[in-house]
Amino acid sequence: MKIAIASQGNTLNHNIDLQFGHCAFFVIYDKDSGGMEISVNPFRDSPKKAGLQAVKWLASQNIKTLIAGDFGPKVQPLLDQLSIQLIVLKKPDTRIQDIINLLNQQ
Repeated sequence: MKIAIASQGNTLNHNIDLQFGHCAFFVIYDKDSGGMEISVNPFRDSPKKAGLQAVKWLASQNIKTLIAGDFGPKVQPLLDQLSIQLIVLKKPDTRIQDIINLLNQQ
């Protein structure tokens, strides 16, 4: 199962980004294989609908779960339609590595 985590930076030592659509990077973690890639969010500078565009892009990469600190109101219906789980984590000082560690304990 692939999980996308909104990140402030391009390493596992960076913190989660509280913004989803305008986050700097997405850490894409494959829970089944343990593989990981870090991608620049191509929509981070979009003036409108960055969240919707990001959801569609991540869905095309078979993401099943999204983790960020906040999501815009238009994102939830699209996530429901695409059967993508949404996890809101409102702890800005949480490192990406800590999130991955928690995911591996499940």
